[in-house]
Parts: sequence; structure tokens; C-alpha cells
Amino acid sequence: MSRLGALLARETALAWGRGGGPLVTLGFYAGVATLLPLAIGPEPARLAAIAPGAAWVGLALASLLSLDRLFERDYEDGALDHLALSPTPLELTCAVKCLAQWLATGAPLALAAPVAAIALGAPLSLAPLVFVCALIGGLAFAFTGGIGAALSLGARRGGLLTAVIVLPLFVPPVIFGGGALASYLSGLPWTSGLVLLGAYATAFVALGPLFMAAACRNALS
Repeated sequence: MSRLGALLARETALAWGRGGGPLVTLGFYAGVATLLPLAIGPEPARLAAIAPGAAWVGLALASLLSLDRLFERDYEDGALDHLALSPTPLELTCAVKCLAQWLATGAPLALAAPVAAIALGAPLSLAPLVFVCALIGGLAFAFTGGIGAALSLGARRGGLLTAVIVLPLFVPPVIFGGGALASYLSGLPWTSGLVLLGAYATAFVALGPLFMAAACRNALS
């Protein structure tokens, strides 16, 4: 456990310092929330109708910003070779990397999501559900994004390739999370969307590290 704790501390420190850490993603997210009213108009009714979906899509796009360096830095300086040869299974190492990514970027974005939604006109009563959906969705984004980051190791323009791989995997969380928020606002049953979002995140937390480890071994071979 001490080895895993040290690994998590290392990865969290790297994630906080990687490309500006959460400050870049939070800045991007704030930019989306600021520019959207300028693009569609300041009418409160129109903004309130799209606020949950806009906040959710902005969360997904902001999560992309730091994915390209998730494995690339360790791959370039040789640390990934040492991690692959360490007593800790590479699958577990990949899981810890994604967990650190979630702690460094997903959790701050989840805290910002209700603020952005309310600023765009969503009712205050929606804030807890926005936070929960963003927290679970951020976990899904981190582990699906890890697959794209591992598959693009060593490729030219790896960031673009990561986005191409990851964006289709981001679609189900956006649908489930956005559907839960829309159903809540409409007074319809919303728990099914939240359950599906949680199931999707759980599936990738369990299976994602297997694909990441296989991709990393392929890049190192």
C-alpha cells in the first residue's frame, strides 16, 4: 500500500504540474461559460434551457486538454520502462495515473460545473445533481481518456490522435449525464441516466487499465 500511495502522490504532483494542471482546464471551462451567452444571446429563458447541456459539454471538452501528456512524459524520459518493470502491475499503475488525473482535473471541474450551470441560468436546485454527474462523468472521462493517451504513445501529433480516439468514448457519458439533468428539469424520472452514467464509469475503471497497459507494452516493445 505504501508503494501505491507513493505512486499516487507522484502522479498527482505530475498531473497538477502537467501543462498548467487544473488551471488551464478551469480557465477553458470558464471561457466556455463566458462566451456561450455572447454567441446565442443574453435571453435568460434560452440560456436556462441549454445551461445543463452546455456545462456538461464544456466539461467533456475541458477534460481533453491534459490527456496527451498522461503517459507521454514518462514515455519520453524512460520512466515508463521502469514503471513497466516494477513489482507493481502495469495495469494498476495505469489505474493510479488515471485516478491522479481525475483528482487533479476532474474533481476541480466537478466543483466548477454547478457554478457554470447556475451562471448560465440553471436553477439553484440543480446544482447538487450537476456536481454528482460531473464527478462521476469526470471519472469516466479520465479512464476513457487514458485509453486514448496510451494508444497514441509515440505517434506524431499525439494530442490530435488522442482526441480522435477519445471523443467517441465521451459520447455515452455526455448523453447519460445530460439526459439525467434534462429529465430532472422536466420533472421526469432522472435516476436511470445517473445509474447508466455510473455503470459506464465503473466499466471503464475496471477494464480501461487493461487496455492502457496493453497499449503501453506495445509502445515500449
